[in-house]
Amino acid sequence: MKLFAGLEQIVKTAEPLAPYTWFRIGGPAQYFIEPTSPEQLAGVLKCCRENEIPVHVLGGGANLLVDDSGVQGAVIKITGEAFSNVTFTADGVKVGAAADLSRLVLRCVREGRSGMECLTGIPGSIGGAVKMNAGGAFGDIGSIVESVHLMDADGVVFTRMRGELNFGYRCTNITSTVILGAEFRLLEDDPHRILNQVKQAWIYKKNTQPLARRSAGCIFKNPRGLSAGALIDKAGLKGRSVGGAHVSDKHANFILAEPLARASDVMKLINIIRETVYKRLEVYLELELEVW
Repeated sequence: MKLFAGLEQIVKTAEPLAPYTWFRIGGPAQYFIEPTSPEQLAGVLKCCRENEIPVHVLGGGANLLVDDSGVQGAVIKITGEAFSNVTFTADGVKVGAAADLSRLVLRCVREGRSGMECLTGIPGSIGGAVKMNAGGAFGDIGSIVESVHLMDADGVVFTRMRGELNFGYRCTNITSTVILGAEFRLLEDDPHRILNQVKQAWIYKKNTQPLARRSAGCIFKNPRGLSAGALIDKAGLKGRSVGGAHVSDKHANFILAEPLARASDVMKLINIIRETVYKRLEVYLELELEVW
């Protein structure tokens, strides 16, 4: 493969993306690349920039819908120990972007470090969680971020400190191509007390969300002062289906995908929800889900 000369061992073509997403639907990537070191990643990014290849960075796939036709360009999934290290410090923890968020929450419990428990039950990678300021009823990740380590399209690595970062509702001002990792501020605390908070948060999520089903979490952002799920429910859309996709009866802001569902089913259902909620309640719902 001349295009990615010297990197052939980490590049696949026409790689199905469905197995990498929580929806388990969607088409293939034109190029699927899994760099295992910052040097490889920098080489990939430079190659893509020089050849004007669009770049998509794939995290845990928990908040993503891939089109049935797939993705043109390069889908980069950073993987391996170099991108998933977890190091506890006196003031907190340094974490690679590929590390799993749920596992980190539990490790913080074992270490007696408080601050991450508000993220209990939220799937995905650290990089994706920081990028979208993941959170829920108990808080968001942006509240404990001290710094974020980044790489630009030229492969240059740099750091943004807390004072340079803005975390809003499911958004940040991070525009760099790749998040490499982050440092979080944590407090020492009794592991039993932290574990009790984690258990309470988990019970709440289990009782209110369809956690065991194929979904991508909340589809829409909550409008200011309102609940997207409550609006969808009020519009009479719980259980509404298109093809193999349907609105959850447990939480109306979740769309569930059956084994034969297609991405087009999900998108059609999203459009029906938006149009119906706007028509009946005069509220426009903004996507929280990322669509490729």
